[in-house]
Amino acid sequence: MIPLPPNLRVLQVTPGSPARLDRRDPTDRCGLADKAAAREEQQHFTRELALLQNRLRAEDGRSLLLVLQGMDASGKDGTIRNVFTGVNPQGCRVVSFKAPAGMEAEHDYLWRVHRACPRRGELGIFNRSHYEDVVAVRVRKLVPEHRWRRRPGHLRDFERLLTDEGTTIVKVFLHISHEEQRHRLQSRLDNPEKRWKFRREDLDDRVHWDDYHAAYEEILTETSTEWAPWYVVPADRKWVRNLVVSELLVHHLRAMAPELPTAEADVEHLVVT
Repeated sequence: MIPLPPNLRVLQVTPGSPARLDRRDPTDRCGLADKAAAREEQQHFTRELALLQNRLRAEDGRSLLLVLQGMDASGKDGTIRNVFTGVNPQGCRVVSFKAPAGMEAEHDYLWRVHRACPRRGELGIFNRSHYEDVVAVRVRKLVPEHRWRRRPGHLRDFERLLTDEGTTIVKVFLHISHEEQRHRLQSRLDNPEKRWKFRREDLDDRVHWDDYHAAYEEILTETSTEWAPWYVVPADRKWVRNLVVSELLVHHLRAMAPELPTAEADVEHLVVT
């Protein structure tokens, strides 16, 4: 594994140590000078991400899974839209997990998650994930405590299974402030083009801000492992968020070092007429 650069290492929840969200600044610039410089740097990561994704798809032996979690309006959709703008859609799949229904509700809570994991050669993105089955069900009291208390252990083992079988997991918690969430929710209400994204349940969840933060603090601490650590990305500034997530993905793909398949022998000198 390529060592993490210092700017990414400080974002990692060290396995075995508390996440300490209260000590992490959602407005942190992560050493970036300004928006213009960050966007220029991100263009380089965008090009490299496209190149590495192409090699991953061609290699067809391993996969990468990006897990995005965060409070409502933390920017999961925006991250996907901006970070993956240059990748080949044929090798990329986004899955968004909502409340289980139908067949999903008839199985264990990880059944639908395992089915949605990326195939070999694929770059998968979870817009919300299996962590909703600990955090949301805890705060909303959807299952008894003795059930959700067991789930962090399930998730550690599940992710160990995936990594052992060739999936690199990048888990990102988009960390926004209470005030920034208020601003973004109000923006949705004020903009007719965004109003469809607003749910009255968002306001109910906002009332339980402290409960959600306590739940995230605990689950990030319990499930940041050597094989699938968490990264807490400052998300009040969208340009910081986008660049950091881009760099994280490129770093892990570089470490995977996917290789192109060997071409047929003696074709480099052929001329197509």
